[in-house]
Amino acid sequence: MIRACVIGWPIEHSRSPLIHGHWLKVYGIEGSYTTVAVKPEEAADFLRNLGENGLAGCNVTVPLKEIAYSTAERRDASALAVGAANTIWLEDATICAANTDTYGFMTHLETAAPGWSKNGRPVAILGAGGAARAIAYGFQQAGVADIVILNRTRKRAEALVAHLGDGLRTADWAERTRCADWASVVVNTTTIGMKGEGDLGLEFFAADPDCVVADIVYLPLETALLKDAKAHGLRTVDGLGMLLHQAVPGFERWFGVRPDVTPELRRIILADLGIA
Repeated sequence: MIRACVIGWPIEHSRSPLIHGHWLKVYGIEGSYTTVAVKPEEAADFLRNLGENGLAGCNVTVPLKEIAYSTAERRDASALAVGAANTIWLEDATICAANTDTYGFMTHLETAAPGWSKNGRPVAILGAGGAARAIAYGFQQAGVADIVILNRTRKRAEALVAHLGDGLRTADWAERTRCADWASVVVNTTTIGMKGEGDLGLEFFAADPDCVVADIVYLPLETALLKDAKAHGLRTVDGLGMLLHQAVPGFERWFGVRPDVTPELRRIILADLGIA
């Protein structure tokens, strides 16, 4: 039986077992996917002993993503771009790492808002943490020539731009309020709006009608940002799809089947979140 897991500290909040457990059942695979609570000081040893413990690999969540990245012996382009790893697998006993947040976000964006890039305008990313890096890299790979990073601490935005390079620039945090006027996509990667708390202060009264507004927060599913954007007639992209799609590459690595993200899977996770 093939075994995989998700590690973190704490880990009880993870929906990954629901996602992967659903796919194991749908595809009739004899396998298991569990949660394992791993302290940061024990994470490197845990990863080095995956094979000995009968594991094909694992997902990694906070606060272990940077440790996973540094422990890996082979890192793909997505992990190198972000400087963190959320998916680990073994190839001939070699620890390999990827960051599938890039794939997860970009796949969901294309599915939920096809044609998002047709007007060739810049992309605005709010925040400069790990998720912002992953998403900025995704837009780079998609050929976006002008990616604007807006963060409350300008130095963090500048560090992100310096790391990823081509096509990125910073702007003052104050400029976020009207970014929907000039951007093809606005992405919130901050925690503002999580659990209904905080207000990003964006204005949409003069927004480009083709602008797409995305939020990586998925609890609540429709954040105040998305609700306001939708009220002004803009297309919106919620954060749940990123969570679902980012799980696809790891499942394929471990269990040998590339799974589909279906409405049924979305309903299962929404029910677990208490959302009808």
